[in-house]
Amino acid sequence: MGFGDLKSPAGLQVLNDYLADKSYIEGYVPSQADVAVFEAVSSPPPADLCHALRWYNHIKSYEKEKASLPGVKKALGKYGPADVEDTTGSGATDSKDDDDIDLFGSDDEEWINFFSLQESEEAKRLREERLAQYESKKAKKPALVAKSSILLDVKPWDDETDMAKLEECVRSIQADGLVWGSSKLVPVGYGIKKLQIQCVVEDDKVGTDMLEEQITAFEDYVQSMDVAAFNKI
Repeated sequence: MGFGDLKSPAGLQVLNDYLADKSYIEGYVPSQADVAVFEAVSSPPPADLCHALRWYNHIKSYEKEKASLPGVKKALGKYGPADVEDTTGSGATDSKDDDDIDLFGSDDEEWINFFSLQESEEAKRLREERLAQYESKKAKKPALVAKSSILLDVKPWDDETDMAKLEECVRSIQADGLVWGSSKLVPVGYGIKKLQIQCVVEDDKVGTDMLEEQITAFEDYVQSMDVAAFNKI
């Protein structure tokens, strides 16, 4: 079990394939599992690994909240597909020579004790509140869910941009309350075409700001994103 060497192209490809139908490493919310894997990835995955890049950018947005995310961090080899050999042990010597101190990814008992002592009562309270809110949302079954239909215009850099790959990257964005619909290419001039794509969102779970942040993160393909139409359902 594991992803292999996440600093290698092969390891990143395994991660990308694993995330093709998942938003997170485990479960349906960011957790210490995502923190452990995120810290093992040395830099953002390349644009062609759109699932891994989408996940990387999303987890990076939790940089200041890593310590309070739910779950208990395990060894890196405890995550990922079962049919991949865990090679994390072979890279232990290299990680000791790394100039960057990995505060969140280390399993060293000294760091664990350090953070246990430093965690304030306020941080504990916030963590407990977030866990309680999450459990409450899971248990709640609202009679009516507010939804919206959104038409997005996604513009490439130029007429040489691979529009099929651009659409693949956009559709790789997954979230609870987000459903992608039909799409088409619309000419904008000088041989350039924009991607016009429909989606339906649950208003309390997915917003246009989140969509714009994740779509424009594919900066090798996407120049900008605009909301062409927004209708309540």
